[in-house]
Amino acid sequence: MPAPKKKTSADSTKAAKGSKSAPPLSNAQKAQNKLAKLGLRTDMDLALHLPLRYEDETQVMPIHDASLRGTQVVQVEGVVSKSDIQFRPRRQLVVTIADDSGPLVMRFLNFYGSQAKQLSEGVRVRVRGELRHGFFGAEMVHPAYKVVLEGAPLPTALTPVYPAGEGLSQAYLRKAIAGALARIDWRDTLPPATLAELKLDGFEPSVRLLHNPPTDVDEYALEERSHPAWIRMKFDELLAQQLSLKRAQAARRARNASALPTVGKISKAFIKQLPFKLTGAQQRVLEEIRHDLRESFPMQRLLQGDVGSGKTVVAALAAAQAIDSGFQAVLMAPTEILADQHFRKIAAWMEPLGVQVAWLTGSLKKKEKAEANARIESGEARLVIGTHALIQDNVQFRKLGLVIVDEQHRFGVGQRLALRNKAFDADNGAPQTVPHQLMMSATPIPRTLAMTYYADLEVSVIDELPPGRTPVVTRTIDQNRRDEVIARVHAAAQEGRQIYWVCPLIEESEALQLQTATDTHAMLTEALPDLRIGLVHGRLKQAEKQAVMDAFSRGDIHVLVATTVIEVGVDVPNASLMVIEHAERFGLSQLHQLRGRVGRGAAASACILLYQSPLGGTAKQRLMTMRETADGFEIARRDLDIRGPGEFLGARQSGEALLRFADLATDQWLVEKARNLAQSLLQTDDAIVDAHLQRWLGGREDFLKV
Repeated sequence: MPAPKKKTSADSTKAAKGSKSAPPLSNAQKAQNKLAKLGLRTDMDLALHLPLRYEDETQVMPIHDASLRGTQVVQVEGVVSKSDIQFRPRRQLVVTIADDSGPLVMRFLNFYGSQAKQLSEGVRVRVRGELRHGFFGAEMVHPAYKVVLEGAPLPTALTPVYPAGEGLSQAYLRKAIAGALARIDWRDTLPPATLAELKLDGFEPSVRLLHNPPTDVDEYALEERSHPAWIRMKFDELLAQQLSLKRAQAARRARNASALPTVGKISKAFIKQLPFKLTGAQQRVLEEIRHDLRESFPMQRLLQGDVGSGKTVVAALAAAQAIDSGFQAVLMAPTEILADQHFRKIAAWMEPLGVQVAWLTGSLKKKEKAEANARIESGEARLVIGTHALIQDNVQFRKLGLVIVDEQHRFGVGQRLALRNKAFDADNGAPQTVPHQLMMSATPIPRTLAMTYYADLEVSVIDELPPGRTPVVTRTIDQNRRDEVIARVHAAAQEGRQIYWVCPLIEESEALQLQTATDTHAMLTEALPDLRIGLVHGRLKQAEKQAVMDAFSRGDIHVLVATTVIEVGVDVPNASLMVIEHAERFGLSQLHQLRGRVGRGAAASACILLYQSPLGGTAKQRLMTMRETADGFEIARRDLDIRGPGEFLGARQSGEALLRFADLATDQWLVEKARNLAQSLLQTDDAIVDAHLQRWLGGREDFLKV
């Protein structure tokens, strides 16, 4: 008998490698992973995973009666009389069932072999779907079905249909949720006195009803989410959001910040040299900011105002206070064009006062970046303006006291946090206290939205435009009348005015047959040979973009063809006409921002919205709104109604928490109640606050922002 083969080191290595391979996941583990992708990790997560809609499986109709109802969803029951696979006009499983009143044909265009076996002759099935009248009589295509025994009982409640991910069946979700409902702690997080005062239903009966509504429920109220059970869920969700944000605000206030109390030489000289007087609204919000900067906890203020309301000068005066107090300030903008506009304007105000302003963007050469970083780190640069490049690891401040973020909704939470964490006191060689933070938005935020998504912030509103701003007349014109628009552009240029012509795409797209910036530039150059036509878009190098913008600012270019890179920040008072190509493709906020580039001088200004017909319903709403009002807050309110808070805020990009159940368009009355109760509970009952947040957030900080 041969001796057993001796193991070599290679064999040992293979065995070791094999032992490291992870065992295959069980079906239960795979299902748990799929649930986790939906955010369903705990029993309470499952209990609060409420249905999207319901199906009524409590009744079975005779097939003949159902066929008389026309095209609608019905449930019938019958025995399979015929089942076969047909190949014309395409491969499909065709099953005929019948009851005492007549036959019904079921067609499955996509099916498994197991279905063909399951639906064999003699099997009784209960079928639910949209009944249509086909060539061979009543039929359903891809109905829901289940094999049943004769006399099988019907459900006594409506059947819930849940939001589901890939690979998660409704049957599995229903079973998982039923199990969770048997295990969770049902104790109400709100005291009986509060429920009575606010006329709210209890937590347990509300949740149980929404998962298993009785047959006599008001289906319309359930579908519209106006049923008392839905009201309780919406209120609880809004309360959790208010509690989390207010608690975050309190936690920030418990942190230390360096007080910036000095409104000194630079601040006073700054105001004195301005060629205009601050409006009453600017003076009011400046005082609110100055008050916050004097505190020893970090300011967290949102400065919002309509296009052209003068937010930049207020932000510059806040920076001046930080500099007067011995600290550095930084302003971060989302695009180089906007950052450059800020730099040019603010540097022109600051540098004559002896304040060194540094400029830092991704397009700078390596040597220029190194020089800027050295000035920032040494403290020589008292004010720093730039783009995302400011949050790079190699950018270090000597003594950062104030962070200003423009168009804050266009930055993610991590980006804003990274900039705030740049505060490092080089004099003491240790992390500095948290800097004050001022966020700016030129997209006005409706009050209800501010009360929910920005409940942790102080909000300042500049609700007054500077004198001298001319109203902009807005017209909508079908693109078939393009020649008339070109003639108007030529006339405006002959009068010494300048024109923006904005396009939505840079290059031709087969999917969207839109007039592109490059094509438009070529077309206008040919149509208007006596005018100088410029072109600027996001794919140009920064130096090229800046050269074109400088030429336009000097008046060397009559017409500037551009993409939305000129959406915010560009200020050319001589530009009095704006043409927006394919305006139906833009959102309301973008249209309002673009229109705000004109009307900055004394000349009468106009905005022409070129559209391609036919228009859809939403596009009609947008263009009608632009014609009817120039009030940014009214436009924002309508934009919120059209798009909802998720799109309005750019939630996926900015990390804002979305409300799953409450709808700010219809549930504004609940927001005020939730806010008032949150303020009361935070002052009086930490145990209730903890229990409610644990139930709705599960310890996660989804609703918190920086």
